[in-house]
Amino acid sequence: MKILKNTTGNVTLSIVSALLMIGCTETQTKEAITTADYQDAAKHLSSNLNQYVYGSAERGLWTGDSIYTYQKKTKSGKEFITVNTNTSEKQAAFDHQKLAEALAGVLEVDVKPELLPFYGIAHTSHNTIEFSIDGKTYSCNLDDYSISTVEASNNARPNRNEYVAPNGKIAAFISDHNLWVRNLETGVKTQLTSDGKQDYGYATNNAGWIKNDRPVLKWSPDSDKIATFQQDARGVGEMYLTSTKVGHPDLEAWKYELPGDSIVFMLERVIIDIPTRKITRLKTNADYQRSTITDHVADWSGELLDAEWSKDGSKFAFVSSSRDHKIAELKIADAKTGSVTSIFKEEVDTYFESGVDEVNWHVLFDSNEFIWYSERDNWGHLYLYNLQTGELKNQITKGDWQVRAVLKVDTEARKLYFTAGGKEEGNPYHDYLYSINFDGSDLICLTPDKGTHRTQISPSWEYIVDTYSSTTNAPVTVLRNMKGEKILDLEVTDISELKANGWQEPIEFTTKARDGETDLYGIMYVPSSYKDSESYPVLNYIYPGPQSGSVGNYSFRAARSDFQAIAELGFVVVAVDAMGTPGRSKSFHDAYYGNMGDNGLPDNITTIKQLAEKYPAMDTTRVGIWGHSGGGFASTDAVLRYPDFYDVAVSSSGNHDNRNYEADWGEKWHGLLKTNPDGTTNYDSQANQLLVENLKGKLLLAHGTMDNNVPPSNTLLVVEALIKANKDFDLIMYPNKRHGYGDMTKYMMRKRWDYFVKHLKGVEPPKEFSLDEL
Repeated sequence: MKILKNTTGNVTLSIVSALLMIGCTETQTKEAITTADYQDAAKHLSSNLNQYVYGSAERGLWTGDSIYTYQKKTKSGKEFITVNTNTSEKQAAFDHQKLAEALAGVLEVDVKPELLPFYGIAHTSHNTIEFSIDGKTYSCNLDDYSISTVEASNNARPNRNEYVAPNGKIAAFISDHNLWVRNLETGVKTQLTSDGKQDYGYATNNAGWIKNDRPVLKWSPDSDKIATFQQDARGVGEMYLTSTKVGHPDLEAWKYELPGDSIVFMLERVIIDIPTRKITRLKTNADYQRSTITDHVADWSGELLDAEWSKDGSKFAFVSSSRDHKIAELKIADAKTGSVTSIFKEEVDTYFESGVDEVNWHVLFDSNEFIWYSERDNWGHLYLYNLQTGELKNQITKGDWQVRAVLKVDTEARKLYFTAGGKEEGNPYHDYLYSINFDGSDLICLTPDKGTHRTQISPSWEYIVDTYSSTTNAPVTVLRNMKGEKILDLEVTDISELKANGWQEPIEFTTKARDGETDLYGIMYVPSSYKDSESYPVLNYIYPGPQSGSVGNYSFRAARSDFQAIAELGFVVVAVDAMGTPGRSKSFHDAYYGNMGDNGLPDNITTIKQLAEKYPAMDTTRVGIWGHSGGGFASTDAVLRYPDFYDVAVSSSGNHDNRNYEADWGEKWHGLLKTNPDGTTNYDSQANQLLVENLKGKLLLAHGTMDNNVPPSNTLLVVEALIKANKDFDLIMYPNKRHGYGDMTKYMMRKRWDYFVKHLKGVEPPKEFSLDEL
């Protein structure tokens, strides 16, 4: 009995000792993540890798059709190269040593020939170039390398809030809600309108999610007229933000429409004759502030979208879109009388878009025709119509591929030049340049080499400088004629040193979508020490669109965000362009119309599972996901909607409930807000705060407190619901930061690394590692 007791006691003690030993061994053998590991990972960021890429052609500029000048990046700096299309030769644009010596004398500083202090040159004659240094323009005579200052009056320089006319002599600007022009030669200012007032101003550049003081307008070709609008924001709801500081905060308030609002931005279109200052109001109903290409009626420069003038400025064409984007109506106004004629209308079940990269409808006033972009056959194509009758003349492009941007309409040759994807073999996201006749004949690919193409075309469309690349093939630049024939090799980017410094090729893949039939495309990053015998947690980067995807651009990059960097910490990183994103067919893009809570997540999940079958080291029992903005919305949605698949999410600046984001966004992609008799709405399905009871894993939320794109209330709605549900989560609010985090961006990156390391790998990250010091 005693022996039994003693034996039992000894056995028990041995078991406890063994357990302690096992526990210690497991702790010791867990993969530790050190400061050195973080430092090694950071070497894979673009700030480090870009320096090892040489020989690329950059910052090109045409001077007429015969001279093209660009920078060639070298190991020691840069070299300026000139291409002469007349002789099909390239050479140094000038004697770099002589110009450096001449500049040193003028600037009274040391100037190295490989580090000339300017970024571009313009040939003003066969032997004279101009360039700018610190805001001053200099001219250099290449015969004797004498340098002179090009004097320009202060009046001639437009400021950032002015929109310069095509003639370069006058610029439009807004003052006290009214539109003015300034003579850039004399500085004289002329008021064009006088009845603009608060919330009812002319050319107002405010879409809620984006706003600035630059006017929105379309100059006529002769610079005599302006097409613009008086924006009626009276009664539109406001958005509020308050700064963080010692003392009283600053209040920022502005007009910001939301889905379901009874009053939204309306545009009363006007045409202003500059010489007479006559204002002609177009005789048509006010338009919703909607465009056919994006969620603003202006591009980044302030140019009014969906707008075209006739050459003589007598006619103005525009498209009116319904609030929900289902209807697009082409109209033409008489600039003198303001009378408006409806030409053509297209109505769709989901949303109408006139292109991917550009507005692709064009009115051909001289031939009484118009070109219309439509996805009526499930693919984005071009159609030729009779302008007077509105009847279809012929379909110009056709097939299971997509027109993306019309670059030129040659009315004399009756030929179009455009970019498209999906027609050539391989990745459908690669862009190619094409030409085709108006009647649909003679379709030619002008950039036949495989890859994504970026082109610079000479002013009279005689030559193409074509740069092409893929995710694994560095950029190559060639000179072509307008038949697509190569005339001259210009540059081949050298990445040999990039590879020598640890660059890892991304793995471009194809999987099947949720339907088991549709091809999906994406990229994957694995650690440089990847072994099939190891086990790596999976990280899913996501941007759900619907206006873009997680990858989209499959051209070459030394680093894509921090994908490879974080992979080096022992993760496999996956990004896929899911259904519901653009660049493919209409049905592909429409995949989750009216159900934004889908976010393409079923395609992300099936992609990861399919990849894991090919790469057995992928551990699909440990999956994290992250994203910013729409990706912040989608990543939180993922960990709440699919808690048995996604374990950890890091979500920054997400539009977690699109009822709290700008109206044009939700009403286009999800539909108009509808409230049911029981108080529920059709938007409930996409609201992350209504899913918080599902949270099982770890969630880190982040937002800038002064985010004037996606207001921080979006994240705080989720925070409030999580607290009420007694859920554990983490939150970072970035004081005084907008939609991007500025000087706190690297802190957010490091916190994301830490979060995944701790919660997916089960080890503590190095304390307070700083990416700022690298």
